[in-house]
Amino acid sequence: MQFSKLFSAQIVGLVPHIVDVEVDLSKGLNSFSLVGLPSTSVDESRDRVSAAVKNSGFDSPKQKNQKTVISLAPAELKKEGSHYDLAIALAYLMASGETKFEPKGKIFLGELALDGALRPIHGALLITNAAKNAGFTEIFLPSANANEAVLVDGITVYGARNLAEVLQHLDKNSKYFITPSTRVDNTDKINTANDRTIVDLSHIKGQEFAKRALEISAAGNHNLAMWGPPGTGKTMLAQAFPHLLPDLQNEHSLEVTGIHSVAGTLRENIMTRPPLRAPHHTASYPAVIGGGAIPKPGEITLAHRGVLFLDEFPEFDRRVIESLREPLEEGHIRITRAKGHDTFPARFILLAAMNPCPCGKYGSEERCTCMPGTLASYTR
Repeated sequence: MQFSKLFSAQIVGLVPHIVDVEVDLSKGLNSFSLVGLPSTSVDESRDRVSAAVKNSGFDSPKQKNQKTVISLAPAELKKEGSHYDLAIALAYLMASGETKFEPKGKIFLGELALDGALRPIHGALLITNAAKNAGFTEIFLPSANANEAVLVDGITVYGARNLAEVLQHLDKNSKYFITPSTRVDNTDKINTANDRTIVDLSHIKGQEFAKRALEISAAGNHNLAMWGPPGTGKTMLAQAFPHLLPDLQNEHSLEVTGIHSVAGTLRENIMTRPPLRAPHHTASYPAVIGGGAIPKPGEITLAHRGVLFLDEFPEFDRRVIESLREPLEEGHIRITRAKGHDTFPARFILLAAMNPCPCGKYGSEERCTCMPGTLASYTR
């Protein structure tokens, strides 16, 4: 067999796309080309796949006198990331006759190390859900992503440690099979760990007026601005605020988990508590709002269903402050760039903290050293 076709996937923004991985082998001088609008990280998969195939006990495509063409379709979709490696390696081995299996209903994801080991990827939850909706019944990915992928019902998840394990599982003559991953309910353990790290209002003495304001804000999903000199506890109160919010509902939990999986900020299998994001006031406009040459989610999207805390609020770039109006009103942000446009969810509670003046001493017992013009500009 000189041709094979497998399936992989990619996330653009927060939208997964199924990608066809086709391999064609023909006689000729040795060449290994990859087409389909690949980025540098995808184009470099030729070297990773060649080394992984060789170190898994097969002949490397670079050792044979043949022309190898790998196509990633649809061609108009810009391909990014290293998660095509597993599908490319399997498609090549299938086309060269080294392995044989039925690819229908199967999708493959994973970055290959040079020794054939599978490294974790971003966005496993969203891709698994998209694969299930597209009619796939089995998904193969790195074992590190298996606990995240099993959150999606209706599709069998196989977490593998390396390329050899996947090949042995797919070989009908092999007695080795990868055990399908199952969901582990560790919600109570995660919440207990969160409770130990989150500041509780009961830990804060005094500030009864501010505590009451936080409780009202949490109960009604109201935005809140805290104004006062340095050292009065604004940041500590903001850190305690998420503790007042209830656990995320199941569909909201999966939604938030998927966003953080794509961004690479996921620290547990599933997020059951509202996230708290606190970017520094020097953060750039694309980092907070989202954007870039190829639109990507920013801090306001990572704070979706949770809390966005902006300390030193007046010090943020004016464009950032003005751009918060749309997501606060509509619950999403539209990013339009020359290379694409996306709409990202951004429904969050905004907590802002600010000093009364740049030096922070205006209105206190200590003398303010700010010039009148600076103070007026800061107030505006």
